[in-house]
Amino acid sequence: MKWKKYTLETTTDAVDMISATLAELGIEGVEVEDNVPLTESETKGMFIDILPELPPDDGTARVSFYLDPEDAVEEKLSEVRESLEELRQFMDPGPCTISESETEDKDWINNWKEFFHPFTVGDILIKPTWEALPEGAEGKTLIQIDPGTAFGTGAHETTQLCIRQIAKYLPEIRKKNPEVRVLDVGTGSGILGIAALKLGAASVFATDLDDNAVEAVGENLKSNGLSEDVFRTVCGNLIDDPEVQKACGEECYDLAAANILAPVIIALQGEIARHLKHGAIFITSGIIDTMEEKVVAAFEQNPEFELLEVNHQGEWVNVTVRRM
Repeated sequence: MKWKKYTLETTTDAVDMISATLAELGIEGVEVEDNVPLTESETKGMFIDILPELPPDDGTARVSFYLDPEDAVEEKLSEVRESLEELRQFMDPGPCTISESETEDKDWINNWKEFFHPFTVGDILIKPTWEALPEGAEGKTLIQIDPGTAFGTGAHETTQLCIRQIAKYLPEIRKKNPEVRVLDVGTGSGILGIAALKLGAASVFATDLDDNAVEAVGENLKSNGLSEDVFRTVCGNLIDDPEVQKACGEECYDLAAANILAPVIIALQGEIARHLKHGAIFITSGIIDTMEEKVVAAFEQNPEFELLEVNHQGEWVNVTVRRM
């Protein structure tokens, strides 16, 4: 089915009022395009490797909405135009010219799945839950993932960098302590914590800013035959939330992983040390190469950590340290 897309030219100051007006007319799910930078509160809970660079904000914006061509389209557009004219009595909504285009009715939430196929990271096979086990899977450590609306299929370079480091260091830790406890900060789909459990960790404590992650982790634990008893997920920020910090505990973990944005890692390194055992390994990624020096410098200036190695995959970077 094809839908009619209507885009009106307006101003950034009028976007909220126009969106509310369209909602009152029974039009839901508007799309807003502007050059206004996202605020800290707006980016909270978003899993974006690096925010796009925007041109200067010139005060203009576009608001798009969709109508079923089988409905009374002209009548609805007439209502929209009348409402926009009413807004002019107390604010400037801009030109409010409306252009028309056509779009397919797609399942945007699930369409990305056609691009997610089984792949390997070393001896680990990562497979979407909806696909069959591929040939040649014998002898591989299998992880089945459906990220849902949480971040983390494992396909991204940053996730693969972390998984390789977990596979490298966790067996060494287990030689000294079979009951390895793992801290997973920004768990998303739970893929790093699940990888750690599959590789022999005894338990995982995970945090995330997004409520969706809690549900995603629970579903992925079931898909991998793992008990929720060994993987606890809490929603909140380890950096500045006292309740999350208390739940996490102090000097508890043998290994930690954080696949998040570089500025967050820089802030996190000032807090996470007290939650790790002395000698624990802290694996980080989500670091674009232009931020490598800043992340490395933050760790080198922190007396709690010893820099072990820096690895690259494409334009992404892993930094691995040890708590002193």
